[in-house]
Amino acid sequence: MRLARPVAGAILAGATTAGLLTGAGSAAAAPASCDATARACVDLSEGSAWLMDEGEVTYGPVPVASGGQGHRTPAGTFAVTYKDIDHRSRAYDDTPMPYAVFFTTSGVAFHEGDRNSRSHGCVRLSPDAAAAFYEGLRPGDAVQVRR
Repeated sequence: MRLARPVAGAILAGATTAGLLTGAGSAAAAPASCDATARACVDLSEGSAWLMDEGEVTYGPVPVASGGQGHRTPAGTFAVTYKDIDHRSRAYDDTPMPYAVFFTTSGVAFHEGDRNSRSHGCVRLSPDAAAAFYEGLRPGDAVQVRR
């Protein structure tokens, strides 16, 4: 298990330093749906997610796909448990889950994936957003998922 892709990390670090991740170059106030203590927030009804620091949006909001019928993404407050940059799902036919950031004990994670179809509970992100979430979150960080 590798824990970093140096090139992607360097690109992301440069984008962060240049102020390119929020689009406007400055942090925006967090949407009201998550507590200021959350480092990541998911709004399932809006189909979006963002990263935060002390209540300020540092990346996003970005569009996401979440769990479909019978595999709903759980709502609540969680903590990042671990990260795996090249994860493959043992439960779903060795499916690639690049930039996986796990935040439930049942295996729900942020990861790169198709945002045009429902998942088995994970929060799917674009390649750039998945890299940003992977680089921006650490084990123990709070993740809030709202309906």
